[in-house]
Parts: sequence; structure tokens; C-alpha cells
Amino acid sequence: MDTAALERDPLMIAEEWKGEGRQVAIATVVETWGSAPRQPGSHLVIDAEGNFEGSVSGGCVEGAVISEAADVLASGAPRMLEFGVADETAWRVGLSCGGRIRVFVERLD
Repeated sequence: MDTAALERDPLMIAEEWKGEGRQVAIATVVETWGSAPRQPGSHLVIDAEGNFEGSVSGGCVEGAVISEAADVLASGAPRMLEFGVADETAWRVGLSCGGRIRVFVERLD
């Protein structure tokens, strides 16, 4: 991933890609709990070739989100994805990797 692109807004990148005629999906963090490294409102944009910019989890679930985005681009049907530890006791016993993230993936038309 291009370092300069990290500083650019993924939504602007999505618009550029659409202007180039690419099919584009956007993944948006809608909810987090625990140690999720990205805040709600964070974006990852994906094109039909699997190119992506932005982040929804700092690398933890990007691969799975990109895979789901390919299906969203093909079908046009948006999806809500959820990843992570579902048991809130994970924090009480000190699991630093515990947490949950919900990501909404949709095609940009």
C-alpha cells in the first residue's frame, strides 16, 4: 500500500476509482467493543480487482472484509459483518486481544 494513500481519505480514493470506471465497495466500521484498533466511521475501499485502501481493523480482519466485498460487488447485496470475541468475560480475565468489530459492506454505485 502506498504511504501517501494512507494519508488520503478512503472516500476520495473511492470517488477517484469510480471515475476511472472501477467497481467499488466500501466497508465502514459501525460498532466496536474492546480492543478494536479503528473507530466507528473508519473506512476501507475495495475495487473488483481486490485493490484496497484504508483500514477497518489495522490488519486484523481486512482479508475477510476484502473477500466479502468481492461478493457484495458481484451481488449488489450489502452485508453486515461481525468479528471478534463475543464473550464479555474475556476482558474480566485480562485477554488483551479480546474485542468485537461490526463492519457494514456495500457497493458504491
